[in-house]
Amino acid sequence: MPLPAIPLPPRALLRDDVYVRVRDAIVDGTLAPEEQLRDADIAAWLGVSRTPVREALLALSRAGLVQATPGRSTVVAPLDVDAVRDAQGVVAALHRWAVETAIPQMNGEDLERMRHANAAFADAQQRGDVDAALAADAAFHAVAVERCGNAALAAVLATYEPVLERAERLRFASHEGRDSTARHDELVELCERGDVELAGSCVAEIWQTLTPLDTPAPTRTGGDTP
Repeated sequence: MPLPAIPLPPRALLRDDVYVRVRDAIVDGTLAPEEQLRDADIAAWLGVSRTPVREALLALSRAGLVQATPGRSTVVAPLDVDAVRDAQGVVAALHRWAVETAIPQMNGEDLERMRHANAAFADAQQRGDVDAALAADAAFHAVAVERCGNAALAAVLATYEPVLERAERLRFASHEGRDSTARHDELVELCERGDVELAGSCVAEIWQTLTPLDTPAPTRTGGDTP
């Protein structure tokens, strides 16, 4: 029988819904580092079968948020210095690319969205509201990502930004979080001036200067990967 001519409206896959719920629970600390993840328990919590849970945990493992060892338990990945730094390099490079691509297409509304998000960020910082600060920070950087229109870039950022967000929760209680407001202001000014090179450097620096983990990165031994 032929497929219907009228396409159905897009609908999120159940696996993707589970992925987002578990990812957010890991990022916000509801599921603690090294906590055991039993697919049956998660399935009961979310009211789904175990199949989408297993698929979601596999995807979270690829993103570095879950550690799954065949024949052993699956656990929330610890906050690892190397993993954070690796994700940091990828995210900084992609945000630089996004800003440099977006600037020629930016308009006054885009710049106003960035200023509004930064004002919300500063307010959340002053109130000590970490969740609101992270949401405002995400909204600020989302402007360039959306304007550049690169779906592949956005997909990679969606994979690795949560790794950084776990660490950012520590940072936003520090002076570094407050310093980010000034860096955001600088980035908006550079975007408004159309200075592609300096704006790209500025946004890369914003992401590269996140230092939530003060301990030096351990030396990797042969065969070790984050």
